[in-house]
Amino acid sequence: MDVMPLLLLVAGSAAVAAAARRTPAPAPLLLVVVGLAVSYIPGVPSYTLDPHVVLPLLLPPLLYTSASDSSYLDLRAQLRPVALLSVGYVLFATVVVGWAAYAIVPGLPLPAALVLGAVVAPPDAVAAAAVARRVGLPSRITTILQGESLVNDATAITAYKVALGAAVGAGATWAGGIGEFALAAVGGVGIGLVLMAPLHWLRTHLNEPLLQNTLSLLIPFVAYGVAEQAHASGVLAVVVVALYLGHRAWEVDFATRLQEEAVWKMVAFVLESAVFTLIGLQLPIVLKRLGEYQGPAAVWYAVAVFLVVVVARFVWVYPATFLPRLLSERVRAREENPTWRGAMVTSWAGMRGVVSLAIAFAIPSTMADGPRNLILFLTFTTVIGTLVVQGVTLPPLIRLLRFPGRDRQAETLAEANAQAQASRAAEARLDDLLADERNALPPPLVDRLRTVLERRRNAVWERLGQVNPVTGESVDDTYRRLSREMISAEREVFVRLRDHRHIDDEMLRALLRRLDLEEAAAFREAG
Repeated sequence: MDVMPLLLLVAGSAAVAAAARRTPAPAPLLLVVVGLAVSYIPGVPSYTLDPHVVLPLLLPPLLYTSASDSSYLDLRAQLRPVALLSVGYVLFATVVVGWAAYAIVPGLPLPAALVLGAVVAPPDAVAAAAVARRVGLPSRITTILQGESLVNDATAITAYKVALGAAVGAGATWAGGIGEFALAAVGGVGIGLVLMAPLHWLRTHLNEPLLQNTLSLLIPFVAYGVAEQAHASGVLAVVVVALYLGHRAWEVDFATRLQEEAVWKMVAFVLESAVFTLIGLQLPIVLKRLGEYQGPAAVWYAVAVFLVVVVARFVWVYPATFLPRLLSERVRAREENPTWRGAMVTSWAGMRGVVSLAIAFAIPSTMADGPRNLILFLTFTTVIGTLVVQGVTLPPLIRLLRFPGRDRQAETLAEANAQAQASRAAEARLDDLLADERNALPPPLVDRLRTVLERRRNAVWERLGQVNPVTGESVDDTYRRLSREMISAEREVFVRLRDHRHIDDEMLRALLRRLDLEEAAAFREAG
């Protein structure tokens, strides 16, 4: 097996994603554009997007990272709008895009057109999370977009299977499809509920951070694989497990949390970068398979389907946002009042991604070559169109709509009040422990414990203080910088002692790890 193409893909994607952080362009957009450009450079390997790799190997960890970083409480509070988008909108888009393609493309059978509708119906979880992080959307809109994109793949895959069965003559019906969706949804959620508690128990009872992190990397694949073996939704199983584990992450050992956060950040960065680059690299393969649908007609079909996809989301989102409030007093009482600006952003943020392409590549050869190749082409152009057009225009749109920014001072005050309550509890606990003679400590160590507690309590309040007129730093920034300088000085001494053979490398690693933990603690303590 030649590993060089894989290494080039990962290294090149990471380099482009890193460069995107220094530009106004969203990373997904830049990665796709670079992938498109690179795909025609002579000598570049051919990267075929294999659905047997993307769905079971790339989708679970990407879903897991997105779901574990989401808030279970926030998602529960927005359950109705999330369900309307992740189930209702996907089915609506499947039918609308399918009928539109059937009407636009001469000779395209209706079942094949509905396959296309199901393929392009679900917005992408990775794209939604990337955009939300980059542009700083209001928390309610971010929660709705992330919640939608976590669940909608299950709806789209079920709709795809039903439409595909009709397209290849397998006798599938929409009534059977509804039953299949119900079975997949209930089974996926059920398997997630069954797995989440034992997996959490394992995470909290394994004493080795290395084993705990190995388990963490396996969890999404275990949940997805078990559910798929039971013909349930692996997507929903992963999401349920990830939401539970993320909600209970505070019960895991601190060393595991530190390592796990770093490991999953790296995994998400590498996979997200490679996925969007892979999308761009599919252009030669898609065009080569286009077959009879070529020339201006193919361009017209692509533009028309893209426009239908965009408009259909507006047609669904605005009524789904405002009609429930008009019809239900309970909704008005329980949910905050949505705005037309929020509905506008939600409508425009429907970027498609790698899942749509993977499903399109998975269409079996039992479907006629013409419709299959056209579906792949139209899926590719829709994914590229939404990522490029909406990805470029979404940040300016958000700035134009002038969403109210986050009240940083109010957030800092809330954090300070929370820290004050926690510090009082910790101080009371310390007094109780010191009253027991088994916990006797020399006064300097007791003072050190109280000093650390006092520093943690005051750190948040200090963020509200004035900046240094000379350096422009806040007290918080100065404290963090001085802490790093002190630790750096200690680190240099340890290395010099090792170089002069006063300590060995094993002792150096132990001392450096202690400093690393102290630096991480100082960084987090300072905010």
